[in-house]
Amino acid sequence: MNPLLFPGHLAAGFDPTVGGGAMTILRLLAWCASAAGVAGLIIVGINMSIQLRRGEPGEGGSHFRGVFYIVLASLVATCAAPLVEFLGDLSLH
Repeated sequence: MNPLLFPGHLAAGFDPTVGGGAMTILRLLAWCASAAGVAGLIIVGINMSIQLRRGEPGEGGSHFRGVFYIVLASLVATCAAPLVEFLGDLSLH
């Protein structure tokens, strides 16, 4: 890959030149889902700290349920591209 075309490219970063069109979209989806997962965990943490500051600790299960759903959704979204790559070519001929 030419470093002049992608100056901010990291070795483990998103690489749009590898794979076909569908794999590019799935890899982009995986990076977006990871970013959304991190943002979701930050939001749950902010909600926990606001409730604690108010003196209303809330139900512990509701916070952990939110964390569980965020982690599960991020895991499913980020595993889509490797799963499709593992299954190989699924086009109908």
